[in-house]
Amino acid sequence: MSTQVSPLAAHCDELLDALGAFRASAPITERWGRKLAAVLGGGGRLLAAGNGGSAAQAQHLTAELVGRYRDDRPAFSAIALHADTSSTTAIANDYGVDAVFARQVRAHGRPGDVLMLLSTSGSSANLLSAADAGRAAGLHVWALTGPAPNPLLAGSDEALCVSAGSAATVQELHLVAVHMICVAFDAALERKGS
Repeated sequence: MSTQVSPLAAHCDELLDALGAFRASAPITERWGRKLAAVLGGGGRLLAAGNGGSAAQAQHLTAELVGRYRDDRPAFSAIALHADTSSTTAIANDYGVDAVFARQVRAHGRPGDVLMLLSTSGSSANLLSAADAGRAAGLHVWALTGPAPNPLLAGSDEALCVSAGSAATVQELHLVAVHMICVAFDAALERKGS
């Protein structure tokens, strides 16, 4: 007699398997958190973007930096590019959807700032355009994507590619990455302050 695994249990099993492999990404999130602390602590800013669920993850990251992750600390400049609906809809209307983030990167990004792009597929045209604009403007371009290889990996300075069988699991691990970056960010600020 065989026992059938429920779809809910199967989802948890997929996440657990992917999380085990993802644990090896800790050095990347550690490095990104330290770099972000140096950039934002020096007056720079983070620009973040994604589409759909990845937009929610990007906004979660910026909220943790402008607000706080765990402990009280100063606010830092972090902008979720998709959250400005007037700009995004005007740019989409006047220049096309592919320019929605790139135009904002050109407006808000300064050399040395960080641009973080989140994408489960790694192939969204508007994020690829943003990566090009970020590199041209001298920003550090980082990507959180789904499985490699993908175009956003190739178009970024650094990428953390999550190997998982579903977009949902990729997004769940992107949230883990966001929190790991915040832990490293806060730890770097604490070291700097002591």
